[in-house]
Amino acid sequence: MGSCYFEVCGLSAGYHKEPVIRDISFTVRRGEILALIGPNGAGKSTLLRCISGQLGIWSGSVSLGGRKLSDMSRQELSRCMATVFTDRTHAELMTCEEVVAGGRYPYTGRFGILSEQDRAIVRDSMEKTCISDIRDRDFHKISDGQRQRVLLARALCQQPDIILLDEPVSYLDIRYKLEFLTTLQKLVKERRMTVVMSLHELDLAQRIADRVLCIREGAAARFGTPQEVFRDGYIGRLFGIERGSLEEGSCVAELEAAAGAPEVFVLAGNGSGRDTYRRLQRDGVPFATGILYTHDLDYPTARALASEVVSLPGERAMCGEQFQAAKRLVDQCTEAVVCRDSFGPWEEENRKLLEYILESGKVKK
Repeated sequence: MGSCYFEVCGLSAGYHKEPVIRDISFTVRRGEILALIGPNGAGKSTLLRCISGQLGIWSGSVSLGGRKLSDMSRQELSRCMATVFTDRTHAELMTCEEVVAGGRYPYTGRFGILSEQDRAIVRDSMEKTCISDIRDRDFHKISDGQRQRVLLARALCQQPDIILLDEPVSYLDIRYKLEFLTTLQKLVKERRMTVVMSLHELDLAQRIADRVLCIREGAAARFGTPQEVFRDGYIGRLFGIERGSLEEGSCVAELEAAAGAPEVFVLAGNGSGRDTYRRLQRDGVPFATGILYTHDLDYPTARALASEVVSLPGERAMCGEQFQAAKRLVDQCTEAVVCRDSFGPWEEENRKLLEYILESGKVKK
């Protein structure tokens, strides 16, 4: 993708002499998406406001294409950088097309009169974000998802090199989240723009971002690709998760497991047990499960919610050791749930375990 294009070096800032962000540095290449993640109040929005020039910085620098933003005029900055900060949008009695056209003002004369070329760029931006059909609608009488796409179209009208977005999908339902981010991702690749955005949705950050910057207590805590950041239990530590858990591979969060010795044994695997695990957790029933391979679809949920899990690495065939451990748990429990009755060639012990469970009479009809 080329060398560094956007660079933040040693950035520090705050409000009323109180520091909010301290000595933050990172780089992003052209055509990449950087996601900022971290706990509420960590400094993500403050960082974006510093980068955009809405908040003065105490120390450090921000550069685009090797040139410091502090050396650019306001007009130059508005041509190369666009922002989508929904809390700063004032568009009373304006149509969607008029809002989008506002993105051309850095290029118009002092009277803001659009040329035919400007209008063509407005139309193209609306088509790219799939909002041409609402061009004449009142901006404040459309859905949240449509409003976000209008603001994205306005940003595109500026023909920027970089777009900053502050929690752009937080108030959207899942359909509009996916539509907005899919549109953004496509535009980034087509136009080779750089995007820096804060996200609360960790699963979406993991999927859309080329790089992730973790911010904690105003400082850069970890920076890298999603594969480098979402591992080793780091995300749980970043957010200080103490009750419940987060599976980093899929960013699926689970509530706190029911406490106590297992009362129910669940024979599962191949993704068959997750609904049962969650039902038992909701009912406050501690349970045990097995025999599961650690790469099994059920394993992350089992590890998060079960009192005990009988498991083994995926490169080994099941043996009598796992069978005996699971059998002891069946004996301890007063009830059993069978989620599957067919097994692979390396799961002979699970076949035996199914027979033992059925003979025990602990499966309730």
